[in-house]
Amino acid sequence: MFYLIQIIGVLAFSMSGALTAMNKRMDIFGIFIIAFVTALGGGTLRDVLIGKTPVGWMEDLTYVNFVIAGFVLAIIFRKKLEHLRVSLFLFDTIGLGVFTLIGIEKGISVGLHPVICIAIGTMTACFGGVIRDILCNEIPVIFRKEVYATICIFGGIVYFGLKTFNLNDDILYLITSSIIISIRLMAVKFKWALPTLQHK
Repeated sequence: MFYLIQIIGVLAFSMSGALTAMNKRMDIFGIFIIAFVTALGGGTLRDVLIGKTPVGWMEDLTYVNFVIAGFVLAIIFRKKLEHLRVSLFLFDTIGLGVFTLIGIEKGISVGLHPVICIAIGTMTACFGGVIRDILCNEIPVIFRKEVYATICIFGGIVYFGLKTFNLNDDILYLITSSIIISIRLMAVKFKWALPTLQHK
């Protein structure tokens, strides 16, 4: 189950990155690079920080294959994805929920404190998008007033809270990722946002 959600996350973020790049009218190579860094950038940074080298995608080409699959699918179905922003948002949201869990589990596997595991999970989920936005000349989503990284942190707290009930891991993954995805959807629908400060 854990390996499956990693693959789903890679595919979702790859498509999200490819759609963003197409929206910026990049060429094929540019689209692929953005898809790649969106899908694997956060995980690469995570593995470097926890001292796991070579990083995951260098040891298992399945991840790279699914980046390519997401890239190809996004190109093939680009004309059918008429509501580009909606499609991009949905793929991004799925990836957010899935990658938060992956980061938390990686942190647990090397014996890190739960607080650090939540930070690692948030980084895994968000930093591929940060790299994507910077390369696409956008202010990264996590630095705008929109609720984004906060949801990952909340999801991490929920994860460790539910873990005390000794739930089956698959159920734990499903509940936590569903909560993160649901809150993200509601945050956008109801325009939940953190306050911004302006220098006067």
